[in-house]
Amino acid sequence: MSLAARNIRVRLGGRTVLSDVSLALEPGRFVGLVGPNGAGKTTLLRALSALVAPTEGRITFDGRSIADISRDERARRIAALFQGAGVGWPMTVREIVALGRLPHRRAFASLSEADEDAIARAMVRTDIGPLADRTEPTLSSGERMRALLARALAVEAEWLLVDEPVTALDPAHQLDAMVLLRQVSRDGAGVVAVLHDLGLAARFCDRLVVLHGGRLVADGHPDEALTDELLAAVFGVTACRGQAPDGTRYILPWARCGMAQEESDGAITTP
Repeated sequence: MSLAARNIRVRLGGRTVLSDVSLALEPGRFVGLVGPNGAGKTTLLRALSALVAPTEGRITFDGRSIADISRDERARRIAALFQGAGVGWPMTVREIVALGRLPHRRAFASLSEADEDAIARAMVRTDIGPLADRTEPTLSSGERMRALLARALAVEAEWLLVDEPVTALDPAHQLDAMVLLRQVSRDGAGVVAVLHDLGLAARFCDRLVVLHGGRLVADGHPDEALTDELLAAVFGVTACRGQAPDGTRYILPWARCGMAQEESDGAITTP
C-alpha cells in the first residue's frame, strides 16, 4: 500500500510549482505537509491523488504507476478532500456522507448494510450526528468541513489525503480532527494532510514533509524537521518551545525573525 513520488516536477499555467520532489509514504503513519503559502503543498497532494499529472517523474501506488490504476480502483483505495470542495446542491449532511460509499456500489444500487455501517461510523467519528438532517446551504464553514471529512472517512480507503482539514474549525473541533486523523493512521490507513498550524502539526503528526519554493527541504520527525534554522529560513519566524504537563513537547511560532528583540523591549514595529 505504499504511495510514492519519484523525482516529480509539476508545471501549472506555465509555471513550475514542484521541482524534483521525491518521497515514499507508508500506511499507518500521519504525515503533515507544511510550508509557507505557495510552497506547492496542495499541488503535491493533488499529484498523489492522481488529480494532477507530473510533467516529469511519476507517482506510484504499490509499485504501480498511479496513472495505470483505474479511476474506480483509485476511488476505493485513496480518499481525498480538498479546500473548496462542495456538493453543488442542497443535500442533507447524511446524504453528503453517503456519497463516500459510491466507489463501493454499483450504479443506482441501494445502500447495503456495510454502507450504512460505514456512514454511521464516519458521522460518529466527526461528531455530526446532530447535523444529519441539515442541508448543505445551512451549514457553517466548519460544519461543512466536518461533513466533507465524514464523507472522505466513509470511503474507508487505505489512504486519506486531506487539504487543510482544520482551517475552518473552532479550537475544540481542530483538536478533535487532529486526534481523529491520528487515530485513522493508528488503525492502519495512511494519512497525509496539508497543515498550516505548525503547533498542531508538530504535536500530532508522526512525520513532517516541509516544502519551500516547490522543493522538499526537510522530511522527518517534527523535532528534526522544524529546527530553529529551518523556521527562520523557510517561514521567517522564531518559535517558543516547551513541554506540556503530560510530557508532550510543543512548538509555538512566536514572532517574525528580527522582531524578537523588539517584542522583549515592548516596542514592536509593524511594516
